Amino acid sequence: MRNTLLLIAISALWTGASAGNVQIQVLDREGKPVPDAVVVLYPGNAAGTPPNLLQASPTIEQEKMRFVPAVTVVSAGTTVRFTNQDRWDHHVRGNPTGVAPAAAPGAAAASTNFELRLAGKTDGKPANFADVKLDAPGVVLLGCHLHGSMRGHVFVTDSAWSLKTDNDGIARFPSVPDGAAQVRVWHAEQLVDLPRKALNVVPGPVLDTVQLSVVPRVRRAPPATPSNTPGGPMGAYSQAPAQGAHAHHRGS
Repeated sequence: MRNTLLLIAISALWTGASAGNVQIQVLDREGKPVPDAVVVLYPGNAAGTPPNLLQASPTIEQEKMRFVPAVTVVSAGTTVRFTNQDRWDHHVRGNPTGVAPAAAPGAAAASTNFELRLAGKTDGKPANFADVKLDAPGVVLLGCHLHGSMRGHVFVTDSAWSLKTDNDGIARFPSVPDGAAQVRVWHAEQLVDLPRKALNVVPGPVLDTVQLSVVPRVRRAPPATPSNTPGGPMGAYSQAPAQGAHAHHRGS
């Protein structure tokens, strides 16, 4: 009897500690892999220590007239650093897209609106940067007043189980707790949000796919030879001042 109870206890502990390795592949409307999609898991069994899948202090570069990376995934409350690596000035404008989650009763709504300006990089000196803290879950659209073609996104997630897909369109989540879970997929060009997909996580590999209703455009290549014209390749805007001071900004 004692041995039976011991086996039952060991089995319960093993079951509670078991986890699956989940791979979600995102495909476009034509069935081709989609990189830079955001995949969010919501495990029904949230017991244990949450994973450390995201950068604690991410940096987004403004380089060759682009935001690099184009999509950044962060946890709510993360401070993001914006750095201007170009020789001309840039703005960084952040505006929320879609419908933001409602604030808890009695709590102030967190804002994801911010705007700042970064002077161009001077030869031999560090690039100018600014820090912005993003508290509200949701998607922030990045832009630049001076160069309208510049676009980027920050996905501020409400789940520690969040990743971008790789070049094969796959997001790989290790050690996901067993049991029922939900999968959310976001992409910048998927204008109508996809419904969450139910997923059953079991020990061992779990493979599933989510298909978009669009075919995302290929991101344009950066200019081969950046222009030295004030304001960069897009025209004559403000000349980068000869200074190495770092700009600091904190948004809320």
